[in-house]
Amino acid sequence: MEAFLVCLTSIAIAEMGDRTQLLSLVLAARYRRPWPILAGILLATLASHTVAGLLGKWLGRFLSPGTLDIAVGVSMLAMALWTLKPDKPAAEGEKIRDASVFVATLIAFFIAETGDKTQIATLALAAAYPSLLAVIAGTTCGMLLANAPVVILGKAFADRLPLKAIHVGAAALFALLGVLFIVRGWH
Repeated sequence: MEAFLVCLTSIAIAEMGDRTQLLSLVLAARYRRPWPILAGILLATLASHTVAGLLGKWLGRFLSPGTLDIAVGVSMLAMALWTLKPDKPAAEGEKIRDASVFVATLIAFFIAETGDKTQIATLALAAAYPSLLAVIAGTTCGMLLANAPVVILGKAFADRLPLKAIHVGAAALFALLGVLFIVRGWH
């Protein structure tokens, strides 16, 4: 349960103002059909985070538990710094044409999530926690928790979010997790 809750919280907060959340906003404004967009986000996130989780598990096999905790802690500190750099929305000309809303969302979201901080955090969390299922479920639920309100409520909601405060809070959460993992790795 700890892995699920840490993953859910970390990813939900880190996703605020992230490029994939901005993509969700663009898709919601363009298509105005929240359910196919949310279904595309769900499947793209499951695919992306499963790949990251499997890679994290594989890499985790080569490290001792202490070394692994320190590596995860350092990566969480790096994520804290990365979170302080907000993403920008996609340019207006970058519209998806001639595809269903679901397929357009699935493809665009999967591509945008590749190499994203939430995917890298999933890799690190999967290396740190024994339950791959709990990690993938937590990170996927965190993505949906952050993106569903944006998709459903659209631009009016997103314009009211205190993104700077959210980025600072997310960075603080990643820094705290990083320190906790490093301390655990030294003992």
